[in-house]
Amino acid sequence: MNGIFVDTSGWYAAIDRKDRGHEAVRLFLGNNRLPLVTTDYVMDETVTLLQVRLGHSYAVRFLDSLQASRLVQRVYLSQVQIEAAIDLFRNRPDKGWSFTDCSSFVLMHECRLQKALAFDDHFRQAGFLTQP
Repeated sequence: MNGIFVDTSGWYAAIDRKDRGHEAVRLFLGNNRLPLVTTDYVMDETVTLLQVRLGHSYAVRFLDSLQASRLVQRVYLSQVQIEAAIDLFRNRPDKGWSFTDCSSFVLMHECRLQKALAFDDHFRQAGFLTQP
């Protein structure tokens, strides 16, 4: 699969103008032509974060933008991928990775995605490159 993975921290920075990464993410997204790959787990985490921090209307607008975008590829994790994420989560207590992080890493490895739009150091710990 070709593209760049987008984590919750990337989506959030794109939306919240007060986020420290907002301008960098907006500039990156404005120049990007690669598919933006995200998962149902990241979508759930982002919607929840937006609702809690910015309100329901921001969460709904985010969902609407994902549905309308031709550049965003939403991937729904399979049972096999979820089981692999469980194994990764269980076996890496030293990293502090969230379950959503682990599910993202599984998908990225499987799809050979090397880059993530993320401000989460966990992606670098797992061996991925981060943008912007």
